[in-house]
This record gives sequence, structure tokens and C-alpha cells, in this order.
Amino acid sequence: MKDNYMAGSAKNRKAMMTLRIIGAVIVTLVMFFPVYWLLISAFKTQSEMRMAVPTFWPETFAWQNFAEAFRVIPYARYFGNTLLMAVGTIVLQLNVALMAAYAFAKGQFKGRDTLFLLVLAALIVPEQVIFVPVYVMMSKLDWLNTFWALIVPHGASAYAIFLLRQAFKSINNDVLEAARVDGAGRFSILYKLLFPMAMPTIVTMGVLIFISSWNSYFWPLIMTNNNDMRVLTVGIAMLRDSIAGNEAMFFNVIMASSVMAIIPIVVVFTVMQKHIVAAMANSTFK
Repeated sequence: MKDNYMAGSAKNRKAMMTLRIIGAVIVTLVMFFPVYWLLISAFKTQSEMRMAVPTFWPETFAWQNFAEAFRVIPYARYFGNTLLMAVGTIVLQLNVALMAAYAFAKGQFKGRDTLFLLVLAALIVPEQVIFVPVYVMMSKLDWLNTFWALIVPHGASAYAIFLLRQAFKSINNDVLEAARVDGAGRFSILYKLLFPMAMPTIVTMGVLIFISSWNSYFWPLIMTNNNDMRVLTVGIAMLRDSIAGNEAMFFNVIMASSVMAIIPIVVVFTVMQKHIVAAMANSTFK
């Protein structure tokens, strides 16, 4: 009887494992299908895009769609603007987060934990709530249609401060005391000691900031109205809106533009994914 029970349990475990695998495959297919459709649409011709019955593989690979994207919009200009905005945001936000996280993790001052909780409270405030006062501020500074308006408002991130604080708290204070005895100042300790030791978290934050900046649409849309300052997300949306009612003629070009826009994100995330996993494993609240 015991053997029958064990055999039944083994069958149940096998059945549950099979169901989990099937469920995982279904979820993966559902999530990946839009990306697949984006990729194959980028290579279809206009005539194939207008077919009543959609095809699930391009009949002819229309590589000219990618060149057409550079013709219909100043794609290179938008790409450069997006890259400059993303890099500038990374540099500013990481430096602000490093200094704030150092203060919250290793500093000793009254109200430190209360202030940190207030910083975390900023995580629940959506960007759309504060954009009006920030827009007015950018306007008074005469920063609209400049990279200052695209970068400076994102100079501080509560999430980046939280992750770096967790990484700094895991570092023994004896290491810092030894550095102080050797005559190291606060900035030397931060950038020459803590920075290398928290490298997985810093790389992770750099990747997440890059992805967020690269995909940003709302902020660049309201902060710029000059074509020379547009970024990729806004430029592709303007291309879509400019052909409203005739999408079938240029939908393949829109898809090709979108494919080129996501390539940097895929490359950066693929190269840095091991650092992201290591940082997330060390981000528990302490």
C-alpha cells in the first residue's frame, strides 16, 4: 500500500510539473507574440501589410524599410538626442544617488531614517502629478527645448537611492574606518572604496536608468516642441500620427523604426543581466 501511495504521489508531482511547464510556455508565447509581430512586420512589404489575411512570416524580406525610416523622419537626429538624454540622466542620477545613499547608509545624523522613509514615499508619486510645477520651473529657467529640461528633472531617483543604500549597508564599517585612518575623505571613500565594492548595484541602476530614459515618452513630449530636440519615442509617435488613416501604407516603416529603437535596450540588458540578478539578490530591506 505504501508503494502505491508513493507511486501515486510521483504521478501527481509529474502531472503538476507538466501543467507548470505548459502554463509557462503559454504565458511566454502570449508575452512574446507582440514582439514577434513587431519583428516580422518590420520586414514585410506594403502589399503584404495590406493583405486581408495576415501572414505569420514575411513572403519577402523588405530590408529597405529600415532605410525608409531614415528618409521619412530625421531618425539619426532623434537617435542622438535619445542617447544623449539617456547618458546624461545616468551620470547625474547615479552621482546624486551615490551621495544620498552614502549619507543614509553610513551617515549618523538626527532624523536619518525618517528622511529615508520620506524618500521612499516618493516612489508612490506618479510623474504626471508633478509635471505641471516642474514644467513651470523649466519654463522660468528658459530650459524648454533643451537637454537640461530632459535630464535635470530626473536627476534624483528614490529607487536608485534605495538600492545603493542597501548595497552600502552590507559593507562593513571597519573598512570605512580603516580608510579614514589612512586620511581618506568622504568623496575618496565614496568613489574609490564604496563605488567598486557596489559595482553590481551601480551597473544595474545604470541599465535601469538607461532603459527608463530610452523608453521615456511623456516627459520629452511636454518638454520639447522643436523637431531638433525630439527623441525616438516622440518621433515615431509623430510619424504614426502624421499618416493617420493610411497606416497600412507605412506601418512596416513604423515597425522598422521601432525595431531599431529597441536594439540598444536589448543589447545593454543582455550584456548586463548577470549584474542585475546579483544586485536584486542584495536589495532586501535592512
